[in-house]
Amino acid sequence: MSLKILAGALALSALLGAAPAFAADELNVVPGLSIAGAPLAVHGYDPVAYFTEGKPMRGSDSLVHVHDGAAYRFANAEHLAMFEADPAKYLPQYGGFCAYGVSVGKKFDGDPNFWKVADGRLYLNLNEEISDTFNKDVAGAIEKADRNWTDIRGKAAGEL
Repeated sequence: MSLKILAGALALSALLGAAPAFAADELNVVPGLSIAGAPLAVHGYDPVAYFTEGKPMRGSDSLVHVHDGAAYRFANAEHLAMFEADPAKYLPQYGGFCAYGVSVGKKFDGDPNFWKVADGRLYLNLNEEISDTFNKDVAGAIEKADRNWTDIRGKAAGEL
């Protein structure tokens, strides 16, 4: 085996072995790496836009900030600056997993098109039906999800 092939195999092995570290079970990220070298959070949507625009907005490939190992995209430089100044204010709750899912002890994908800002916090949900269920008792669902998150945060979705 040539040194070039061996080096390539070792690099691929290291990358694949490191993949679980990138895709931390605490964050709902798109598989693979973004141009920033980290997995993509919120499916590439701008987390600040939910607060400032009141709607989901796709972020730009050129306006990216990596936070806790995940790449967040932004629709404009102002949103990027706001996030950099106070990331915790704009991060989706429960690592971007479906808020209602967490309330029942599961980790489902959080779709950026089904969302709610409540008490200054961003919550994503799996789909329209789940979002409607979440919205029937937002406070109750959040209370259950907050309790469950401490137990399921570091667990893989498949373990739940």
